[in-house]
This record gives sequence, C-alpha cells and structure tokens, in this order.
Amino acid sequence: MSNLKLGVEVVGAHDLMPKDGQGSSSTYVELHFDGQKFRTSTKEKDLSPVWNEKFYFNVTDPNKLPNLTLDACVYHYNKSNSSKIFLGKIHLTGPSFVPYSDAVVLHYPLEKKNVFSRIKGELGLKVFVTDDPSIKSSYPLHDVEPSVDAVQRTTPDQSPVSFANTILNVFSRKKNDTRHTFHNLPNSNEEKQHKSSPSEAAKMIDHGKHEIKSGLPPPRVFHAYPGSSSPMDYAIKETRPYLGGGQVVGGRVIRGYGAASSYDLVEPMHYLFVRVVKARDLPSKGVTGGLDPYVEVKVGNFKGTTKHYEKTQDPEWNQVFAFARENQQSTSLEVVVKDKNMLLDGVVGAVRFDLNDVPTRVPPNSPLAPEWYRLDKGKDKKKGELMLAVWFGTQADEAFPDAWHSDALSPSEISSPAYAHMRSKVYLSPRLWYVRVKVIEAQDLHSSENSQIHDAYVKLQIGNQILKTKPVQSRNMVLRWDQELMFVAAEPFEEHLIVSVENRVGPSKDETLGVAAIPLSEADKRADDRAIHTRWYHLEESMSSAMDGEHEKKEKDKFFSRIHLSVCLDGGYHVFDGSTYYSSDLRATSKQLWKKPIGALEIGILSVDGLHPMKTRDGRGTTDTYCVAKYGQKWVRTRTICDSLSPKYNEQYTWEVCDPATVLTVGVFDNGQLNNPDGNKDLKIGKVRIRISTLEAGRIYTNTYPLLVLHPSGVKKMGELHMAIRFSCFSMVDLMQLYFKPHLPKMHYKRPLNIMEQEKLRLQAVNVVAARLSRTEPPLRKEVVEYMCDTDSHLWSMRRSKANFYRLMTVFSGILSVVRWLGDVAAWKHPITTVLVHILFLMLVCFPELLLPTAFLYMFVIGMWNWRFRPRYPPHMNTRLSYAEAVSPDELDEEFDTFPSSKSPDIIRWRYDRLRSVAGRIQSVVGDLATQGERIQALVNWRDPRATTMFMVFCFVAAIVLYVTPFQLPILLTGFYLMRHPMLRNKVPPAPVNFFRRLPALTDSML
Repeated sequence: MSNLKLGVEVVGAHDLMPKDGQGSSSTYVELHFDGQKFRTSTKEKDLSPVWNEKFYFNVTDPNKLPNLTLDACVYHYNKSNSSKIFLGKIHLTGPSFVPYSDAVVLHYPLEKKNVFSRIKGELGLKVFVTDDPSIKSSYPLHDVEPSVDAVQRTTPDQSPVSFANTILNVFSRKKNDTRHTFHNLPNSNEEKQHKSSPSEAAKMIDHGKHEIKSGLPPPRVFHAYPGSSSPMDYAIKETRPYLGGGQVVGGRVIRGYGAASSYDLVEPMHYLFVRVVKARDLPSKGVTGGLDPYVEVKVGNFKGTTKHYEKTQDPEWNQVFAFARENQQSTSLEVVVKDKNMLLDGVVGAVRFDLNDVPTRVPPNSPLAPEWYRLDKGKDKKKGELMLAVWFGTQADEAFPDAWHSDALSPSEISSPAYAHMRSKVYLSPRLWYVRVKVIEAQDLHSSENSQIHDAYVKLQIGNQILKTKPVQSRNMVLRWDQELMFVAAEPFEEHLIVSVENRVGPSKDETLGVAAIPLSEADKRADDRAIHTRWYHLEESMSSAMDGEHEKKEKDKFFSRIHLSVCLDGGYHVFDGSTYYSSDLRATSKQLWKKPIGALEIGILSVDGLHPMKTRDGRGTTDTYCVAKYGQKWVRTRTICDSLSPKYNEQYTWEVCDPATVLTVGVFDNGQLNNPDGNKDLKIGKVRIRISTLEAGRIYTNTYPLLVLHPSGVKKMGELHMAIRFSCFSMVDLMQLYFKPHLPKMHYKRPLNIMEQEKLRLQAVNVVAARLSRTEPPLRKEVVEYMCDTDSHLWSMRRSKANFYRLMTVFSGILSVVRWLGDVAAWKHPITTVLVHILFLMLVCFPELLLPTAFLYMFVIGMWNWRFRPRYPPHMNTRLSYAEAVSPDELDEEFDTFPSSKSPDIIRWRYDRLRSVAGRIQSVVGDLATQGERIQALVNWRDPRATTMFMVFCFVAAIVLYVTPFQLPILLTGFYLMRHPMLRNKVPPAPVNFFRRLPALTDSML
C-alpha cells in the first residue's frame, strides 16, 4: 500500500463577507479530495480567522494524483437553524501538489459559486505531498455541522495550534484592497513541526489549549505598508510602556503621580553613583616605602576598580562608578584603597556606607559635592583620606555617560582596555568638502633620460584617493589636458593634494617628471559657481622636496617645471555619505547656506529582545550588543551590555531636524572587541530606518521593530528593537514651506554631477568618514560605518532587480486598473455603469469647463477615503516588497559574492548566461517600444509612400472638417464609438489599428 499523502494546512482567511446580520461571520472550511472530506473548527464572529490546522488525505493511486482536484469551501455556520452559508471556494488541480520542500503558503482569492454570488476575501493554504510513513491520515468527519466549541480531531503527527500563532493574526483587521493576488508567506517553523515526534506534538496541543483559555489580550500588531501580508514575526508591534513622563497610550502620554523626568522617552533606571576623586596622606608600604594605590568599589558581587598609580601617596583618579539597582545585592557599599603588588594586593584602608543613608539627586539639581573620608583599617588604625561622592540617580545624571556601569558587565571581571570599547558616546562626523581640481597644462617638462615625452598624464592624490588624467602627447615641452577631477576631503584638512606628472616610457614603467604638494587649507572656498583663479605651481623632483617646499630655496635655478591648476573647495554641494534614497542630511557643506532647524527629533532606545547568540563564551551562546544611531552629522552609540540576549539600554538622544525628507538609521551590533581588541569585527544584527516625514508632530511612537538581516540562507529575524520616537515641530508654517523648496542645494541644479561621478564620490566619502570615526575612543569601526551607510547598495543583485521591477508594476497597477475598468465599460460588462459613464462623458464634452474641477474633486475624494486607512506607524523593512521570501539560494549566493567574484569559472559562466537571458528579454521589450515610436515617425517621413500619402489626405480632410464643425462633435463620436455595444463590434481589429501595424520601422536596417 502506498504511503503517499496529500497534506493541506489551512492557515487562515482574510476579509470575508459578513453573513450573520451583525457585520461578522462564524466561519469554517471544508476540504474535499478523492471522496474524502475534512472540516476545520469554527471561528466565531471573525472575518479574518486563523486556523493553522493540518489535514492529511490518503492518495490511493499515485498515478492518478495529477488528475485529482482539491476543493476548499468556506462556510458561515448559522447556529439559529444549524445551516451553512457559502462564503467562497478554491479549486486546485494537480500542478498545485508539490513536495513539502517546495510548498509555501499561498493566499488564493475565493471563487464564486455562480455569477450572482457576492463573494470576496482570500484563503491561505499550504498544499504539499509527503510519503513519510510516520504520518497517518486524518479522521474524516461525519456529515454534521461542527460545534463552535469543539476541538478539531487531529493525529499526533498533526502540527499543533500554538498560542503565539493563534493570537498573532497575520491578517490586518482593516478592510483592505481586494485585488486578486497571491501572497507567499514563509513559515520558519514548518519543517520543524513537520518532523516533530508524536509525543511532543501531543504535549504541545494540550499546552496550546490551556494557553488559549488563559484570556491574555493579544498584542496590537501593525504592518509597515497598508495591505501588506508580511509574516507576523516581521511586523511592527505597538507597545504601551511606562516611560519617564508616564504611560504612552496611542501616541499620547498619560501622566502619573510622580514628577515628569527630562528623559521622558525612556524608562527611569536607578543607579548608585560613586565618584572617586582623589586620596591624600596615604601610608607608605613595602621595603622601598613606595605605594602603588588604586581603589576598588564593591556592592555585593559587583565591583569596579580604578587605574593604579606607581610610587605616589597623593593619587587623583576622578572616576565614576554606576551600579544598577537590580545589581545591588547588598545594603552596604565598600570603597577599599589597595596597594598593587606582584603576588597579592595589600589593603591600605576602607570606607563603608549604609545604602539606606545615601541621598538621592534629581537633575537639574547641582552635582553632589565630594567629601573627605578617613580610611579605616581596623583596630582604630586610621591613616590617609579619600575624597568621595555617593548618591542615587538615574540615567539623566550628567555623570552617567562616562561612568563605569555594572549592568554593562557580567559579574566576572573584564579588562579595563576592553571597557574602553563599551562606553556610550556621541560622535560628530567630519564636515566633508568636494575638492575640484582642473588640470590645465604643464610647461618646461624634461625627462631624466632626455627621451621624448610620449604619453604623459597627471596623477592626483589625496590620502587614499588617486585619480589620473587622460594621457596626452606633445613634441614640445608644453602639455595640455583641460580636465576636471573631483575628490572628497574632510575638515580639518590633514592631507595634501599631491600632483605628479608621469611619463609612460614602457609597458609597465612610468617616469615621474615632477611633483607638487598643495595644502588644501590654502585652496579657495566657494559656495556658488563663480570662477576660481588659476595658479602655476612649481614641480619638484621628489616627494620630499615637494613637501618641504624647496623651490623657494632654488631661486638661483634658471628653469622650473611648472603646472597650471585650478584648485577649489566646493561648499555649495551636499556631500552624500550614504545612499541618496535615505540620506540623513541634505544641507550644503558651507555653513553660510544652512537654514535654521524646523524641528527636533528625540529617540529613546529602550531595549532589544529575543536576540540570537552571536558568539560562544564558557561553552554557551551569548552576545554583547550595542546600538548605533545616525542622523545628520551626529552619530550616537549606546553602552555595550555584555552577556545578555535581552539587553535594556534606556538611553535618550536628540537631533535637530532641518528637512523632513531625511531618514534616521538605528543599527544593532555585537561587540567583538571585548576579549580581543582590534582583532575581531563587530557583527551586524540588524537595523531600522525611520523617515521623518512619516512621523506626526508631537506624537510618541512606541513600537518594537524586527531586526531583519539577509543571510546566504535567506532572511532571518535576529531580534526586536524597542524604541520610542517623537518629532517636535518648531513652526508648522516653516515646515510646510520647506516642501516647496529645492530638495538639494542650488549647486546640484546649476552644475549637476552625473550619476557615475556622484556614486564614486559617495564611496570616497564613506571611506573618509569611516577613517575619521575609527580614530575616536571608543572607535566606530569601519564595518559599522559601512553597514549604516549602505555602501553595498549599488552592487548588482538579482533579488533587488526583481523587487524594483515589481515595485514598478505596482506603481502602474493603478493606471492598468483604470484601463481595465474602461475596457469593461466599453464591453458593457456592467450595463448600468456603462450608461452612467455615457452620461458623464456627454456632460464633460458639452461642458468642458467641468473637466478639471471634476478631476481634482475625484482626487480629493480618493484622498479623503484613503485617510481612513492611512498608516499609523512608520514603515519598516518589508520582506515581500524586498523580494526576500521567494529568492532562490543561488541568487542569494550571487548577492553575497565578493567583488570581483571569488567563485569558480563554471558558476560565473552560468550566472553570466542567466544574466544574458534576462538582458535579452529587456532588449526585446526596449526594441518593441522603439518599433512603435518609429511607426509613428513613419507617418510623415515617407518611408512608405502609400501610407504617408493616405495619412496626408486624412489630415487635410480632417483639418477642413474640424474647422467647420464644433470640436465637441468629433470627441463625442469618438467616445461613443469606443464605448459601442458588443453587438456592434467586430472581433477583428479596427482599421486604424491595422493601418498602424502595417507601418514600417527601422528594424529592417538592423544587423
């Protein structure tokens, strides 16, 4: 007997037709296959029910499987008379039955039973074929109506209905667009559930039933885009946390009884602060009488130590320690002064505090003044004094950023050099300038070998940026290029512009004819397109001579080799250091062109939940995470919290906003510098982008954002980032005026840069910013800067190409829908609608002054109708829009390949052939478009004399007729002709179409 079975997983339905008279339905699904019938449980009063139930049909004859059909019917159960009302059905044939590894969840539009049925909605099914002998077929139900409270009988192998999948409804409760599209939803747990043991499945079923009865309220889940059907794990979830200003509900703060904190976008975290300032009159130790003192601050199992000084009795540390209240495992604080020794550190003295007597400081109160405390070493021996300040405070305290944090470390000690990589800091990226160099000419060049200068070119270098002019030839000693090159430089200008004239004397041999070093600080700055004065620069024989400026000492020399240059710093441009689509700053480089801010952006980085282990420590998986936020020139970095898969940061930051068309980027990284500084890379965990224009002014957005990263194995959720965001507008009038001003500075329009040049300059700018930020303490490493700036967004990706194509099709879908609707009107599919369109068309033709008001009124009505379904939360990464769900493994492997490729020649050849096939299809489409355009030109260019003659006669007659008749008449006749009844139509194309298709194109002349 065959073990082949057809598995059907009924996931859920969406936007069903209400049938109970109260705007809802009690729905269930019946499955019919090869004489077998199964039924799901009934979901009472739910127009978007979720079942997640699996059924297995026996396949008696595998050879007949391609000819069998599966019917899934959705019904409403009427309890009053125990009847069922049809809500729609799905009819699937043999090609839909695929192996389990190829099966995905598809949402099929429900079909009507007959022409007059009112049906809408979609049903999500996953249909697959399996031959696993451990799976038994489901028990068919008798032909009775299902009970609402009855639990669907399943086999032990059946995948359970988990609590998470039950309460997290992937379908939006709002009324969405009823387009008949198929949605591909991956389920990361399907394979695991498919292979689970019967005992585990049974336990999970019982556990799920108890959890469903617990009555927990479901979380509010919102999709990034209206109508999107991303998996629930990838959706944005609204939260209602208690922050410093009170509880946030619906974007508004409900004030509590306590005083509002200045840090009102984060949860207050209480710390015990200990400031160790200095010591005096410490006793001498050892034979030599020297003392190497340091201080150890200890609360329970957590302790922090200052750096030690050698051979001093009056050290000064000025260091702050912050112990989180949840880490305070004791009611006393002990501050011990110790002497650093090779074998065992000695105790000099200690100061102890009762935590119940420690005062509390609330900003903006002034800092607590430190006091001198006598050191106690027992037996009433007191020697030396220590200056301390101890108080309770929150993260709003100004001592918090530079303090040593107990919640950032595990109880085990971590070295002080590693702790330098864990502090929270604010960075300012350097101000970037475009350096425009015009190489004009060079004179009096001579070769050391007295040979003729054949191919001479100029090489320009600023730091790691090297550009070359085109080679030129000359028989005399004057060479002329007249070529402009552009670089990116950062203030302060540390590198010189190195200009060297090279002569190619062999296939791989170049001779330097002269070198000049130009300090960028001496270059002219401009904020417009005014002309820059050119200068002659002397060329030295070597780089060292050029850097030392030895030409000033050689006035006695008779001849100088010199070069004519124009060097300026263009401050009228905005230097892009990230992708142009989500740039965080659009201001020009020159501060003279900066406008006043129009608002402020505040974010509170609350926590990260559900992280995946990124490394192993002591035989277990863990991660050491920190967050980086970038907006404008300001970068912020939170403190690193070690050994935690659910770290809590509660750090708040503020930026000035100068343009609403900018994007805030927040990334989460794993710190790889703790145990091996400068040895490992910081691993990326995920990032979130927030466009400022999508935020309502004054509203607080508290949401958890999924951290999605594309891996070679597919898209993966690494955790969830919990943030609070608020955009405050200073002046709504200024904000509205900004929408009508140029998007970029004026120089981008007066003297625009081409796309290729701008992309090269962008990559150079990212390298400059990464080099500068890597020199800070703690450094922002290069891989972090590149990930935040999306340096790889310009590389080829088959996935991105498909995603952009589908985005383009979505943009034109509205126009295509209008065209299809007009086609239905012309075909009289809905006679009443066609008659109304005739009346409207007649009114607009007779009264053309109503045309524009009608169009604008229609747009107004559409906009106000869509206002009900406006997105309430900022959009986020959409896996469906990014085409990350249906991408093949080979396409992902190609996307993650290095540039240039490191794959074998066979793989590269196969991918090249695939790219050629795709390009061939694009080539055919472009050729067809060109053919239609050439046929239009052929109407008047006499390539076909007879066709052009007939068109000329038609134009002449039409000109006379239209001159003597009102212009409304031909428009009316044309419109009525296009909307004529099907009885008056002919199946063959009309005469104008036939005439146009016979016109010649230039395809005959192509090779």
